[in-house]
Formats: sequence, C-alpha cells, structure tokens
Amino acid sequence: MNTSPVLILLGPPGAGKGTQARMLEKQFGLVQLSTGDLLRAAVAAGTPAGQAADAVMKAGALVSDQIVIDILRDRIAGADCAKGVILDGFPRTAVQAAALDELLAENGQKIDAAISLEVDDAAMVERVAGRYTCGGCGEGYHDSFKVPAQDGVCDGCGGTKMKRRTDDNAETVSGRLAAYHTQTAPLISYYEDNGALQRIDAMGEINVISIALSAAINKIIA
Repeated sequence: MNTSPVLILLGPPGAGKGTQARMLEKQFGLVQLSTGDLLRAAVAAGTPAGQAADAVMKAGALVSDQIVIDILRDRIAGADCAKGVILDGFPRTAVQAAALDELLAENGQKIDAAISLEVDDAAMVERVAGRYTCGGCGEGYHDSFKVPAQDGVCDGCGGTKMKRRTDDNAETVSGRLAAYHTQTAPLISYYEDNGALQRIDAMGEINVISIALSAAINKIIA
C-alpha cells in the first residue's frame, strides 16, 4: 500500500495555486503535478498515453479524462513522487474527481486533502491582471504584490526574460472566474462530502497563506 500523501489545490485563476505549490514542494519535498506540464512531458517522452494525447491534440480535440488519468498513473509511479504530490489543475469536475479516486485506490491511496484557496472575485481581477512569470524557471511575480528584488531579474534563477499571458486582462479574467464557479467549484461540495475539504483564506500576503497551508499539511503528514 502506498501511503504517500496526495493533495489537491482548488481555487479560481489568480488564487495563487502555482506559487503556493512551488513553496510546498521546497518545504515538504512534495511534487507539483500540473496537468499541462504532465501532458507536454508525456508527449515528449512518447509514452503510450502521451502518444494518445498527442494524436488528440493534433486533431484539435480535447484530451479525454481517461488519457489524463493514464498519464497521471504513469507519473505518480515515479520515484520522485514517493514523498507525495500536489495536484494543480486536475480534477476540474466531479466526474474527474471520481476517476481520480479510482486511480488512487489501485495503490491503496486516497485524497488526503483538497485545499480550497478562498478568494474574492473582484480582488482576483486586479490580482491576475498584474501578474507575470519568469520565462526561465516559471517563478510568479506581480506588479503590486510581488516584485523581484532587482527590477526585471528573477530572484530564483537570475533570468531576465519575463512574460505575461495575453489573456490576463479584466474582461477575460472575469469570464474565467465565471467558468470556474460553474464548472469547478462543485468540486468543493464533492470533497466536503468526502471529508477531505480544507478551506484557506487566500486574500492575505503570500507568506501568511503559506504558513496556513503548511500548518494544514503538517497535520496530514504527521
């Protein structure tokens, strides 16, 4: 039986899931598993699931839940995931959550905690519209809330190539928030019913949120 903890970070665009996941990786030795990164890695590696995903994407279609599950199965079996994983971007629906539960059950695992980063929608529009990332290592920054110590230079890798998503504007972010509440927020009820949900106030400073998350995870892995 595999007893490695499996965590999920839930929250709308701009809630800080990626930033917090990277901090948890460093602190606890957990591995962040982002759906997009997993798909690209599986395609590059040419695994059977990766080849299936590549064919679907080249056809302009959406990758099926089953393909994502197959890619997750391969990835979680990796030796570097022995201390546990943080899922970011999957599941997005209750159907996907049920499929994930079945996958984990194969190895005697379960979702140890689905942590909901609770935010205010209006504040999210401001937060997302000002964010950018390091093109080298992916470290996240913000015009107001988190700037590099040296302007234009990444604190983590020293890179100078910063990038912004073209869809990080008020109108687009408002639409993405609406989509989140419609499609993904029901997961909160799913995991609450399963007794796995934990809520974290994500409207404060990054370090304050990190402390709250660390306290929650320490209880899980103790």
